[in-house]
Amino acid sequence: MKNITPMLSLLVIKDIASKCGFDLCGVAKCQNFTTDRLFFDKWIDKGYAANLEYLKRNRDKRADASQLVEDAKSVIVCAVSYKNRYSTGYHSNCHQKIASYALTTDYHTTIKEMLRNLFSKLKQIYPTISGRIFVDSAPIFEKRYAVEAGLGWIGKQSLLITPQFGSFVLLGVAVITDECDQYDVPLKVKGCGECRRCIDACPNGAIKERHIDTRLCISRATIESEGSEQIPLHGWVFGCDECQSCCPYNTKTEFARNSLFTPTFDPAEIDWHKISEAEFSLHFATTPLSRSSLKRIEENLGSTYSL
Repeated sequence: MKNITPMLSLLVIKDIASKCGFDLCGVAKCQNFTTDRLFFDKWIDKGYAANLEYLKRNRDKRADASQLVEDAKSVIVCAVSYKNRYSTGYHSNCHQKIASYALTTDYHTTIKEMLRNLFSKLKQIYPTISGRIFVDSAPIFEKRYAVEAGLGWIGKQSLLITPQFGSFVLLGVAVITDECDQYDVPLKVKGCGECRRCIDACPNGAIKERHIDTRLCISRATIESEGSEQIPLHGWVFGCDECQSCCPYNTKTEFARNSLFTPTFDPAEIDWHKISEAEFSLHFATTPLSRSSLKRIEENLGSTYSL
């Protein structure tokens, strides 16, 4: 008698995701986001991607997850809150601000391990399950899948906003070849409404309502490979939280419950000019700061554009 592979249970997936440390989990059908692809193409054609060349590649894969995983049927989207006391904003006199997600172990490493754990536990129940996990490691519209999976909506600052944790969430996805017994649906919520605090708060005017002109974005300017233009950094030396700290949905939420996302250092207490390359590697090699360098941070710190 032919064995019939049971469909994945949505409730089982969510229960395991919670036990693996995720705050939210949803499952959406794999689909081709043609409308998002057209918007994305226009965004790039207008030059908004600046020098982020990786965004200009593999656009077909970004819109169609089945090109990443053959015969993909479902996309599991997991989110975890990382909000901490630095997420609410720095003192106005602080000129060495660091985005709050970067104050602990690199989330790419942490979330990938959490996803591996999730996949391993699912495989114990569904031995034939197959697929791949991604944490910013492949071209995929993960925020759109998060919306389809009922986790939240895309805010005016282009980030996913969740009712429970605001926009201070990090995402990981698993694209699998198995079908689920049921799928989540997008939330029916008011969303951002008429609020435009994030737009008004961006010191460089980079937010254009649900998309970003990265040529003006402080986060890009302080982290990614340098472009030809200089822009004001307003005291940020790595990343930027300006458009999030002001969001009403973020002011109401609690700090992260998962201890893996607790800050491991206080950026205001570090004298970047007095630490050596060896000390930088020792203390920050496992954090997102390793994506930059001590020299780059010192340049951002010392730039007249930071003040």
